Amino acid sequence: MFSLISSANPWLVGVGLNAILLSFVWFAPKKLLTLAGVLHAWLLGVLIWGTLGWQGYLVVVFYFLVGSGVTRIGLAQKEAEGIAEKRSGARGPENVWGSALTAALCAVGFGLIDAGVVLPNFQSLIPNPQSLLLLGYVASFSTKLSDTCASEVGKAYGKRTFLITTLQPVARGTEGAVSLEGTLAGVVASVAIAILGWGVSLVSPMGILWCVLAAFIATNLESVIGATLQAKYTWLTNEVVNIFNTLIGAIAAMGFAFIWASVI
Repeated sequence: MFSLISSANPWLVGVGLNAILLSFVWFAPKKLLTLAGVLHAWLLGVLIWGTLGWQGYLVVVFYFLVGSGVTRIGLAQKEAEGIAEKRSGARGPENVWGSALTAALCAVGFGLIDAGVVLPNFQSLIPNPQSLLLLGYVASFSTKLSDTCASEVGKAYGKRTFLITTLQPVARGTEGAVSLEGTLAGVVASVAIAILGWGVSLVSPMGILWCVLAAFIATNLESVIGATLQAKYTWLTNEVVNIFNTLIGAIAAMGFAFIWASVI
């Protein structure tokens, strides 16, 4: 069965598989996606399966399930305090692309190189560009899951929360607030998805380290952005900040790997 799926046209498989899986998501008792969110998640899933196959698809599904689950931790309490995600955590298109735009760009880049659509001498300038793009793909989801878990666990269980720029105590749910409980949850989440990426051969063992380091850096920088800039600019929504967050994580991981390869 699996061999038949693997040998079939990946784009057709992506179309059919996503239609089936997302229909289950839509009719589930707990709404994880809005209708528009389902349509955009379908497009994302087809893109990922078509370019990265089941390995890349497994990573995005893991992120979605864990991220959706952790959003519902302490939901009643967070809603009562006014710090819960909107729509009780159901993802819309803005959430889909805020979380996965960077990963999608990495997947498209990988697919273009795999299809031979590359700039002249590109591969001579950057050795193993596909490996770097796969690392960026996993690192972006490692970063986003770290951010989601840190935020949601911190809002639910954070005993003491501090503004990252001043370390002054602030209320849970404050933009730029961090907590020990949330930080630890974020690190565990980044490790888990990085290990999954290694398990399906998207990244090397060293790639796990790069993903975790990049996720930690990007998640904390995202908190700095939230504490200093987000309130000043109306266009800097949570979804836009998420794009910057995942982009920083992907670039940092690829930068670590590139530098490491240059010095060994």
